[in-house]
Amino acid sequence: MRLAPLLALPPVALAVASAAWMISTAPGPAQIEGEAEALAVRTLTVTPEDIRPSATVWGNLRAAQTWVAVAEVQGEVIWRHDDLQAGRLIPADTQVLRVDPADYALALAQAEADLAALGAEAAQLEAEASNTTRILALERERLALSEADLTRTNTLIAQGTMPQARANEVERATLLARRTVAELENALALVPAREARIAAQRARTQAALARARRALERTTLTTPFDLRVTEVSAERFQTIAPGQVVIRGDALASVEVVAHLPIASFRRLLGSATEGLSLEDMMRDIPARLIDVTLSPLADPSQLWAARVSRIEGAVDARARSVPVVVTVEAPYAGANPPQRLPLVPNMQVNLTFAGAPIADAFALPEAALHAGMLRIVGPDNRLELRPVTPEFTQNGRVVLTQGLVAGERVVLDDIALAIPGLPLHPVEVME
Repeated sequence: MRLAPLLALPPVALAVASAAWMISTAPGPAQIEGEAEALAVRTLTVTPEDIRPSATVWGNLRAAQTWVAVAEVQGEVIWRHDDLQAGRLIPADTQVLRVDPADYALALAQAEADLAALGAEAAQLEAEASNTTRILALERERLALSEADLTRTNTLIAQGTMPQARANEVERATLLARRTVAELENALALVPAREARIAAQRARTQAALARARRALERTTLTTPFDLRVTEVSAERFQTIAPGQVVIRGDALASVEVVAHLPIASFRRLLGSATEGLSLEDMMRDIPARLIDVTLSPLADPSQLWAARVSRIEGAVDARARSVPVVVTVEAPYAGANPPQRLPLVPNMQVNLTFAGAPIADAFALPEAALHAGMLRIVGPDNRLELRPVTPEFTQNGRVVLTQGLVAGERVVLDDIALAIPGLPLHPVEVME
């Protein structure tokens, strides 16, 4: 090789030429056969199970039944029960308040006297009618005799054997008899009208008597059921007026709470029982049969109370799009031992857990296993498979599926940065 021409080149050009010669004469990269290492992932083998949809809400307790005692009579309060104070418990059928009954007792006595007077008047009218009937029979006989005498007298006058003056006397006697009979008949004709008037007066007096008795009974207030007094607005020696609220109380037998469930959650709790039914049909007796409820005070969640769905209130909340479900708890004071176990009293905040109709053969997966509507499945030969699914619902951090999975398949729980179908996996089963 002649080096003289090469030495004459500039250094940069010489370096470029050397690099090109080395690249062109270098051997190619070595070829190594094989595939990428399998990615270790956590997996869960799915098995079908019966899953009960659930929902949790909170609300304020209220008495299932209340008593508002309104005064129906006017008068002075003359007696009040010692336990008639806010917060006290009073058994059923207990007299708690009395109003002065004097005026109503007098009204009752007057009505009874008026009724007795009308009874006497009716008896008198009956006797008069009976006497008039007997006298009328006698007067009719006398009239018959007078008319026969008048006929005989007229015959004798016509024969000339009796003077005209005698005929006039007989005729006057006959006319007087006729008048007496007519008066008696008129008196008997008026008897039904007088009887009707007495009957009307008797009915009006009986109504007044019943009103007086009712008013007298209402001078005493009696509790209709076991209750806890919440308000008293009547004191002894105070005059109360009709329409005035004097006592308020809550029944002790049960309490209730209105739970506002979203419509979607309400339908989910009812499950397949809602197929083909309108919302109006669902709001009748179906919820009470299919939904179980557990209640606990927010102040102490460890206390659990059995509850039941008693009814659905009249209308859906249009703004919140929720169904007002009324939950009832019986015997809210049973076993109460404050502060260890609190009684359920009105205005207490409580937590309600609803369990709906079971969904058969469903799959429950952690929410983290679902990625934008896709599940990552360990397919044949431990290769990654992407499968689109539509979850039924999500509850308690788990996704519930009824389609898209087969029992025994393995679902990837980890997030894979490059989830490419066919990616080799090394599944590691986890226990839940």
